[in-house]
Amino acid sequence: MADRVLLECRERIATITVNRPAKRNAMDVPTREDLRAAFEAAVDDADVRAIVLRGAGDGSFIAGGDIDSFTEFDLVDGLEYGAKHGQGLYNFVANVPKPTIAAVDGYALGGGTEIALACDIRLATPDAVFGLPEIELGIIPGGGGTQRLVHVVGAGIARELVLTGRLVDASEAAEIGLVNHVYSEGTFDDEVTKLATQLAAKAPIATRLAKDAIDRSLNIEQGLDFERVASALLFGTDDQKEGARAFLEGREPEYRGT
Repeated sequence: MADRVLLECRERIATITVNRPAKRNAMDVPTREDLRAAFEAAVDDADVRAIVLRGAGDGSFIAGGDIDSFTEFDLVDGLEYGAKHGQGLYNFVANVPKPTIAAVDGYALGGGTEIALACDIRLATPDAVFGLPEIELGIIPGGGGTQRLVHVVGAGIARELVLTGRLVDASEAAEIGLVNHVYSEGTFDDEVTKLATQLAAKAPIATRLAKDAIDRSLNIEQGLDFERVASALLFGTDDQKEGARAFLEGREPEYRGT
């Protein structure tokens, strides 16, 4: 994994850490591949009963995708990327048969919020910040964010957050149900371990079937299909290129609707 993603298994708990602090743990393609491999290893390890996802360093959980890596994407690139590294990754995480916890300390933007949404439970520190700012780049969330966010916070709030790209601090995230609990920096690690230990002690088959039963109530497959295609189509627009260039150049984009 070239240290981009770390995996530690101890006392029935697998801790997966995205380890790119210099990039605020933004995920390029190799990191996404390593992250999936880490989840697969945790799933295959019979001793693991619960999985915790974290980000390395201070200030960021996962600050979304690495924008440099898809600045020049076209439609075909968008479809391939989404299938393998967007929805392909997040849907895999959502379907992991073991309970998953997103331990969010710092920024969880774009794909960071999407992968947190794909986890069963989200815990946060007061420094956590969530958001789906893809609209600022002329695209939309392509990793299940438009679907899972609705089921977590409701359609009205989801529309506001997706259409404006507005960021949400930990306090508001707890208020709208985006996170389950917010803990102080001093108690956060202990609370994450406490919950993971509690989940790991449950009967594995019952846990898996409970997750499946809850997931069946969501019925989001059709919406995910539409999101995947719509997200890919936007990579073929001039507005997407302008949005990405403007972000990298530190200026406001000038969208033309093409």
